[in-house]
Amino acid sequence: MDPARQVTVLFADVSGSTKLYESEGDETALQAIALCIDRLRQAVESSGGRVVKTIGDEIMAVFSTPDAAASAAGSMQHAIDALPPVGATKLGVRIGFHCGTVIQRDNDIFGDTVNLAARLVEQAARGQIIISREASDRLGPIFRSFKRPLYAIHVKGKAEEVGLCELIWRHADDQTMSVSARTNANPGPLVLRLKYRDREIICRRERDSVTMGRDPDCSLVIANNMASRKHCIIERRLDRFVLADQSTNGTYVTAEGGAEILLQREEFRLGKHGWISVGQPRAEAGEAVEYFCS
Repeated sequence: MDPARQVTVLFADVSGSTKLYESEGDETALQAIALCIDRLRQAVESSGGRVVKTIGDEIMAVFSTPDAAASAAGSMQHAIDALPPVGATKLGVRIGFHCGTVIQRDNDIFGDTVNLAARLVEQAARGQIIISREASDRLGPIFRSFKRPLYAIHVKGKAEEVGLCELIWRHADDQTMSVSARTNANPGPLVLRLKYRDREIICRRERDSVTMGRDPDCSLVIANNMASRKHCIIERRLDRFVLADQSTNGTYVTAEGGAEILLQREEFRLGKHGWISVGQPRAEAGEAVEYFCS
């Protein structure tokens, strides 16, 4: 048995693959996912890491430092985001990483650090990079400016909860998180306008967020039995508004001129104009929340 090594373990999971197999068939899905895995591998290797293994549509990689893992994670998100949709499906990637000691046997690694990193990727939505607070504390000053604290989770076998952070991988003007990135990006004015029946909500402030669902406490109450009580949330993240689905039946988003996309516990960046339907496609619902970003 090899001695324990101090490393950073990263998991990256291609999001949307199940839907792709169903809609486009095995051959097309396999080719698209293989392309994604190749892009993920390139990002790992260009940041000095090593792909330990591929598990279906997921990879596990190891890096010498959290900064190297953060650089690779930003490159992964940018690379997958740049790929065109396959049919009506836009693939994404969920990423999680943690640092600590591992045991290496042959070319594989094992231990608590690996297990926790695997739990973190489960917490991530499409387009997110979730890291442990412990890993975030070890980031260098450049990457530290890209993090924001989240919640804590209970992990079986651990006495204390594990704190989580998110790395915001893209700043204004689609700037990808990297060692050479400047950290003083200052988002300009941004306004989100939502219209539903006779209601209109306008968000301007950086910390504004909107909750949608059946619950009377939601910012925008949706009178639809297919809606969950807390169905989805829209929040500002630097230079964009992002919708995060939190529902049972999913959230359908249609950007103007584009195909309708189903989000299931996933996130989506809102464009300039489109429609949001909760729990069912817009055509079946007969109505939708119209959004405008400017």
